[in-house]
This record gives sequence, C-alpha cells and structure tokens, in this order.
Amino acid sequence: MKKYISLIFILGLVFFFQSCSSQNTGDPKMVDALVNSKEFTFHAERANPTNYDVINIMNSMPNSTSTRILQLNGNYTVEIRKNNLEVTLPYFGRLFNPTYGNTSNNSYRFTSKDFTLTQSQNKKGNWIVRIKPNDVNNVDEINIEVYKNGKAFTSVRSNDRQPITYDGFISKNEPTTP
Repeated sequence: MKKYISLIFILGLVFFFQSCSSQNTGDPKMVDALVNSKEFTFHAERANPTNYDVINIMNSMPNSTSTRILQLNGNYTVEIRKNNLEVTLPYFGRLFNPTYGNTSNNSYRFTSKDFTLTQSQNKKGNWIVRIKPNDVNNVDEINIEVYKNGKAFTSVRSNDRQPITYDGFISKNEPTTP
C-alpha cells in the first residue's frame, strides 16, 4: 500500500511541475505595443492545410498522426515594417495555377511595398490585423489574430489556391543591417 501511495505522490508532483513549467507567453502590454507600432514579425510554428487531399496523404504515411497539423521549423515568417511586408510561408494544398519551372512561386514568398494594414481589437482583447497587399497578384488578404499572450493565428486567402492557416507567435522585428 505504501508503494501505491508514494507512486501516486510522485505522479502528482510530475503533473504539478509540468503544469507550472514556463510557457511561451508574452506580456500583454508588450503585445499591445508591438501591434500598435505596426512593426512585428509573425513566426509560424504549425501549418494547418484545409485541402482533404493533403490531409489524406499525410494520414497515409507511416508513423503519422491523424491530425492535420504540420510542425514547421520556425524559419517561416511574416515580417511587417512601416513600408515593407516580407512573407516567407510554406504552402500545402491545391494550386489552381501552378508554375512548373520555378517551384519557389508555389509557396508564399514575396515582398510587398504597397499594402494596406488595418487593425482592430475584439471584445476579448485580441488584435485582428488585416493586411491587403496591392502589388502581389496571387494573395488577396492575410489575417493575423494576435492573442494577449503573444500567440497568433494567421490565415492567408489567395486568388489561385485554397486557403491555409498557421499557428505561431509574434515578436519584435530584428534590426536590419545596412
């Protein structure tokens, strides 16, 4: 009986410390300052394709999970500056006008100098940032919902492909070197 009590006690401690572990959260004031400055970087951690062909292929692979979430390595970003929007995001889904020679055009990799950025805050205090690039042909709108803790949910709507969403977080822009 003592073994069971000590085992339950140890498991309880493990669960307690796991729930108290540090989480990737930001200060709500810092998040508000970043969004209000209209200069921040969204870092994509997961991609959520909506195309069922992609989901079925992912589920048929050996040792795959039955989720439709793809873990990304963190090198995919949406960087927003005053006069520059730089997007580097992967795409998983159906393209209606693919390019066969230059496959880099099949993902979201572009720089926009002419874009419209609007932001609003909902009842829960989350920020909604809408970006409409005017000098990019295939992207209609990018929506970024920024939560109080710095986590963010991004959706990209295109003219030539099915929509896709990304989960991640925002951070301060890194300084550019001249």
